[in-house]
Amino acid sequence: MDKALASSLLGWWLEAGVDVPVGEAPRDWLRKGVSHDIEASAAVSHVAAEPGRTPIGSLDEYQAWLREGLDLPLFQAGAGRALPHGPAQAPLMIVSDLPERDGSGQGRPITGEAWTLTEKMLVAIGFTPGQVYVAALACFPAPAGRLDPQLAAECGNEIRRHIGLVAPKRLLLLGEGPAKALTGQGLVQARGKIHRVDHIPAVVTFHPRQLLSHPPHKAHAWRDLLLLMSEEVS
Repeated sequence: MDKALASSLLGWWLEAGVDVPVGEAPRDWLRKGVSHDIEASAAVSHVAAEPGRTPIGSLDEYQAWLREGLDLPLFQAGAGRALPHGPAQAPLMIVSDLPERDGSGQGRPITGEAWTLTEKMLVAIGFTPGQVYVAALACFPAPAGRLDPQLAAECGNEIRRHIGLVAPKRLLLLGEGPAKALTGQGLVQARGKIHRVDHIPAVVTFHPRQLLSHPPHKAHAWRDLLLLMSEEVS
């Protein structure tokens, strides 16, 4: 069996809800209430398998996990992954909201017209797109279009780990998801101030998708970008 087929089969079982191949303790399958025991066992297995179980010591290893891992937040078997791009220790790291189900096959956190606008925003504050590290809050879109609290916490933990490995000088958080995950506030409340994410200065602004659908927000986004660049970094 080759690697691609094995990944596909494992992904199917994960989607079907199989969390553990063999239970550690004997179980009386005829006893009343056994279904509750199964759910409890699966919950314990899920907690034990939360982020941190995959040993990762470098950004290269983390990126390989994002490309191939089956235990990522919001993992969907067979779905394309929105993978990060850019250099380590970048002068700026963008954390984008969850990718869309656009079917473009581009495999990046921000694509299409939204990325074209992002490039213009970066040039306006003195960066070439190649200088900037770009990542999404998670590699996959949310199944129902929004995150429940548990998934939001998982994504927040992972993006913090990602940021720590990239070690950027500044952070630009695009959209509601990154704002809540990294500042604890929604987009509206988090805008207009400098936040610190593990001592890294961070600013929240609108995702380019929002700017394309509501052009008047571009003036607010420009002020957010100026605020970000006003912060001195070492």
